[in-house]
Amino acid sequence: MGNCCSDVGGGMAAVTGAASSAATGNQNDAVDMYLKSHGIHGLFSQIELSFSATSLRDRDVFSKSDPVVVVYIKERDGAINEVFRTEVVLNSLTPTWIAKYTITYHFEVVQNLLFKVFDVDTQYHNVEMKMLKLEEQQSLGEACCTLSEIVTKPNRSLTLDLIRREESVSATHSQHCGKLTVHAEECFSSKSTADIILRCIDLESKDLFSKSVCGDGFIFSYFLFVLLSGILVIFWCKFGLVLQDPFLVISKLVESGISIPVCKTEVLKNDHNPIWKPVFLNIQQVGSKDSPLVIECFNFNSNGRHDLIGKVQKSLADLERLHLGREGENLYLPTLVGHNDENKLNFMNLLTLRQILNSKLLVDKFSETVQHTFLDYLAGGFELNFMVAIDFTGTFLFTCSIDAVSINVEGILQYVQFCKSTIGYIYACILILNSGLSASNGNPRLPDSLHYIDQSGRLNAYQKAIYEVGEVLQFYDADKRYPAWGFGARPIDGPVSHCFNLNGSSNYCEVQGIQGIMMAYTSALFNVYLAGPTLFGHVINRASVVACDSLSNGAKKYFVLLIITDGVITDLQETKDALVKASDLPLSILIVGVGGAEFKEMEILDADKGERLESTTGCIASRDIVQFVPFRDVQSKSSTRACLNMLVQFPKFMEKKITCLKIQSALKTKSLLYSNTFRDA
Repeated sequence: MGNCCSDVGGGMAAVTGAASSAATGNQNDAVDMYLKSHGIHGLFSQIELSFSATSLRDRDVFSKSDPVVVVYIKERDGAINEVFRTEVVLNSLTPTWIAKYTITYHFEVVQNLLFKVFDVDTQYHNVEMKMLKLEEQQSLGEACCTLSEIVTKPNRSLTLDLIRREESVSATHSQHCGKLTVHAEECFSSKSTADIILRCIDLESKDLFSKSVCGDGFIFSYFLFVLLSGILVIFWCKFGLVLQDPFLVISKLVESGISIPVCKTEVLKNDHNPIWKPVFLNIQQVGSKDSPLVIECFNFNSNGRHDLIGKVQKSLADLERLHLGREGENLYLPTLVGHNDENKLNFMNLLTLRQILNSKLLVDKFSETVQHTFLDYLAGGFELNFMVAIDFTGTFLFTCSIDAVSINVEGILQYVQFCKSTIGYIYACILILNSGLSASNGNPRLPDSLHYIDQSGRLNAYQKAIYEVGEVLQFYDADKRYPAWGFGARPIDGPVSHCFNLNGSSNYCEVQGIQGIMMAYTSALFNVYLAGPTLFGHVINRASVVACDSLSNGAKKYFVLLIITDGVITDLQETKDALVKASDLPLSILIVGVGGAEFKEMEILDADKGERLESTTGCIASRDIVQFVPFRDVQSKSSTRACLNMLVQFPKFMEKKITCLKIQSALKTKSLLYSNTFRDA
């Protein structure tokens, strides 16, 4: 049954069909490989792009241009791949094309698009579009953008200036080539989900001779079987003595005729009239409401050889009609009947007949719901705000300045004071020694440091993480002003700080753009001493204050805090407390681990196993707001763009949290209370 199987409860748990399945389009193979290996499906939305143009150049002598739009995908390595062509619009300088390009929108990937407009010569009008040689057509101009730029526009329309590649970039007055407007619409089916409750009545027994009801050494002669089986089945079913553990598997039929499982219900033990929990089927996932589905009812066997009780073939539209008519559909069993055919090399030709059963499938509930997506929130005015916090902890015995190596006595004393018990003191000494030997610590001017600034321009691990994540999120931040902090360092003229403004200012923490973060980070490396210990609580509380203030002011913002660290945190419980408080705010935290540490504490904070974090006071986090990824795993992928796999959860965080918050006045009072709590912390 393929991907319908579940490891939970020995395969008896339901496997929902509501999650988006991988769709075709511009996918990031490294991201998909990482997500699939961890059982995670990314966030995909089908986007339909339509095109129109104005003021195109007239390249024809006796008529107007006959334009066509060709769409290309620009890959990270600079390669350009053609993916789509519109039809040709005859004699128009203001064309609106009918053909639309469908692309899979990935939140976590920067999807670069290139559009070229050509004037198709009259002699090629009868040539099939895919056979048209573009090098023989005249260029009317080209334009490029990212898919994110289109979908983040309020009306999802982006107008681009068409330019000519051969035109001089340094020209003061470039020739006017017209404008191309690209409009994006999310495919409606990608939002529609069918909520269905299914049940069966009078399921026929499959356990009389298939299970150990009568013992493992059970042997009947054929004669006794014929005489007694009917009597035993009636008697045992009447008094409920036969075990029946039914479950449903729902599969879609593809063009090749094979069925692909998309959903499995839970197993209901000892039930001849089961009513299963609701199943959720994304209509895009099954194709359409009229696409054929095979619903099979199995009797569960722990050995994995489940017995088919019966099946039906119905579409979602058929199931809706069964619900409205309060009717049931009889299950059937396929029966194979064969005969020898000498003309077919004596192979068995099989004919499939249907044995209609008394068992019936009924639909107790059928409703369609529209699930609002990340794009809906963007269209509604919400935006992401990016924040970053960088780990500046280093060796505790020695800290490196630009000119000399100085003994960091203050760092040692603070760390020992932090570890109040004898065991903690010993543990601190071990960490100090380990830290002193770690290649990730030490002088940022030495190549063996993760903070090393390469004069050739090659990015270090911290810079790569900032760039990779920030490059995606910058399209969703209107002003592109990012709060940036450092922690675990000692300024030249002050004590060790566990949350300081990266730009060196004592009044404000924001920098302009991703380049501003890069510059502030580089500058800070030469203006602070690497110290310790590694504490997350301060920066999380600081980010929570920003999120609280925004919420109390009614802003439609969701915040993403990127924490880049190279060490083991020493305030695990304090960090949990801060995360539990922050779980009720429009905030998610992305932790990127650089270096060779084990990062076990980070995996605890990233509650992917389903266990919510608990605070010191016993409060449970309302949701998981942490996503952790070791940067070494990212570097091992075929593309450095795999770093963005960690971003796929944020739209789901945002959708769930916005729904819960509802951005109403009653919650503003609560956010003020949280804000005061964080400031007190």
